[in-house]
Amino acid sequence: MISFKIADQDWEFNEVHKLNYETFVEEIPQHHTNAEKTLVDKFHEENNYIICLKEGAVAGMIAVRDKQPFSLDLKLENLKEYIPGHSAVCELRLLSIKKGERNRKIIKGLFEYLAEYCERMKYDLAIISATTTQERLYKALGFKPFGPLVGTNGARYQPMFLTPNSYFIFKNKTKVLNGLSAQPKNNCKILFQPGPVNVKDEVEEAFNLRPISHRSAEFKKLLKDTENRLGELTKCNFSRVLMGSGTLANDHIAAQLSVLKGKGLIVQNGEFGERLVDHAVRFNLDFDTLEKEWGETFDYGEISNKTKENSYDWMWFVHCETSTGILNDLETLKSICSAKNILLCADCISSIGAVHTDLSGVYLASGASGKALAAYPGLCFVLYDKEVKPNKSIPRYLDLGNHSSSDGVPFTLSSNLLYALNRSLQLTEINKNRDFAFGVGEVIRETLKEMGLEIINDREYSSPAVITFKISNKISSASVGEELEKQNVFLSYRSDYLSDRNLMQFALMGDYDYKDMEISLKTLSSLLSE
Repeated sequence: MISFKIADQDWEFNEVHKLNYETFVEEIPQHHTNAEKTLVDKFHEENNYIICLKEGAVAGMIAVRDKQPFSLDLKLENLKEYIPGHSAVCELRLLSIKKGERNRKIIKGLFEYLAEYCERMKYDLAIISATTTQERLYKALGFKPFGPLVGTNGARYQPMFLTPNSYFIFKNKTKVLNGLSAQPKNNCKILFQPGPVNVKDEVEEAFNLRPISHRSAEFKKLLKDTENRLGELTKCNFSRVLMGSGTLANDHIAAQLSVLKGKGLIVQNGEFGERLVDHAVRFNLDFDTLEKEWGETFDYGEISNKTKENSYDWMWFVHCETSTGILNDLETLKSICSAKNILLCADCISSIGAVHTDLSGVYLASGASGKALAAYPGLCFVLYDKEVKPNKSIPRYLDLGNHSSSDGVPFTLSSNLLYALNRSLQLTEINKNRDFAFGVGEVIRETLKEMGLEIINDREYSSPAVITFKISNKISSASVGEELEKQNVFLSYRSDYLSDRNLMQFALMGDYDYKDMEISLKTLSSLLSE
């Protein structure tokens, strides 16, 4: 049971102060820590707190205050010059929902109550400092950005305002969060697949630039900048962009392992872990496997014990197992391998761009230009810790050292794809991507459960960017997917590893927003009801 009200009890205020601390000290480093783990807002006496009560505890809140100067006045000079004319203005602050409670019902309820309260108080303008990680949510609610970013590193905010004429709540309280047309605007495709993904306009513009020769000085400069950006993003020392898919990048890794001559261990818990085994078999590598069921997490104690009982030179695993969404623990595996001087290799094709991927100390890792990096498919890359020398026992195109040592580019590389990847790297913000996917994912998971669908990857151990669910045995995932596509909603279901198990996926990669999510969920719900 949940309810919404204006806080007026001492115990409610105490919980507000605790939630304030959890959000704006522990999660967003805006204030200093303290032993009491409470944060009393400096405008507490003037705030009205709209709160969500769930099972006798405060699960969410938003503060409303109409006494000036506002907190935004202290961050932005000449605030009045940025906002439209008004007769009564309020400032919205401290929007916070407890971790584990961030779902559609609570945020919708808070904003519905807020709308009624603002109508009652006759406010015709509301301003807010929106955390940059949730800027797209505020835009979906009708907030309009103004002025420069404010705040400090680690706690950046975009000033935004809202009027009763905005596309939001004051007149249509549940329009965004509770009911949208099931037909995508302008008949555009909504893509919630691991690939292809929707790209930003800037990436499309970059792709359409005039092609240039891969032998030219201009191309070499572009390639160097792109590889440097990949290195900065993943904290690796070297990177090499190649023409091909992520499978090619993994073939490069297998080729390098083939010249080590030592024995390895492949740990797997899904389709793409099984594919690593196939790569290894094709290169005649000497290796053991440690297998878990699909959707099951690794037992890291078991992995550690296996490295103690056997002499391994290398280990290979998939960071984000795309088939299920499980996010395997890169840092723990780095520690295990470091303790035994084992070279760690990682398939990071679905993790780079979606979550922090620190590849410092990793021997070899693979990635691709599509998926969470949100460029066009067609380029892949290998990231590595130490320089690699040419080796003529490796096929020419798979010789990573040959690529690295060549003056320029040894083989043809598309400048258009490279332009697009470079621009997408410039726009990539891991914190925004991860946090937005977490927020959208919470709503998707809750709604799928309400539909009676089984989610096979536990949120706690999964990438926020992949949600895998099972369709009822009475209906085939293929038939559902095909009907969704007729309404321009594209989920992932066509791969054999999904269709054989009657699975579908929401892949939260590329350029998407809350409206896309709402339309997709409503369309899916309608189809299943029929």
